[in-house]
Amino acid sequence: MANRFDIDEAPDGQAPETIIIGDYLLWKRTDLISDYPLATHSMEYVARITGGGSTEIKVAATESNGTYVFEVDSATSAGYIAGFYHWQLEVTETASGNRVVIERGTFTAIEDLDINGADPRSHAEIMITKIESLLQGKGDADVSSYSIQGRSLTKLSYQELIQARDYFRKEYAKERQKERADAGENTGATILVRF
Repeated sequence: MANRFDIDEAPDGQAPETIIIGDYLLWKRTDLISDYPLATHSMEYVARITGGGSTEIKVAATESNGTYVFEVDSATSAGYIAGFYHWQLEVTETASGNRVVIERGTFTAIEDLDINGADPRSHAEIMITKIESLLQGKGDADVSSYSIQGRSLTKLSYQELIQARDYFRKEYAKERQKERADAGENTGATILVRF
């Protein structure tokens, strides 16, 4: 296992797919040096939480040993909000000030279990629990829509709730499969054939 505090052993490539709020983050991009030399360009990751709003994360590159290095200290990441983010990597040409987006991707910021009240479940797990709770109460004199003081409200039907639950179950199964793969465990995706 690599020392996550050592710049020489830092992951080389795209930004992390999952971060834990409050963790120290360090990665580098040696693959971009030939196209965007350090002397004439700068780089910055810009991320925004799904749903928009003012929650934005920016991580500017610094130079170390002739490569672009991205670093976020623990105090900074402790201020991040848990959720699903979309990021883009922006390169700026120093002389002209022109900017181009060269990559886009996503990551998930998850709660630190060391914080009181942190819910370790993923969004998919939480949604499964909530939907199943609604399904349990669906048979108790439920109505599909009603009106109060001129405002109409419509609830999801039983079938819509089942579809939503099934969707989040699939998402949760994908998460578990990825966790097992990352841990080097059998994911169940391998099909064994005997001849």
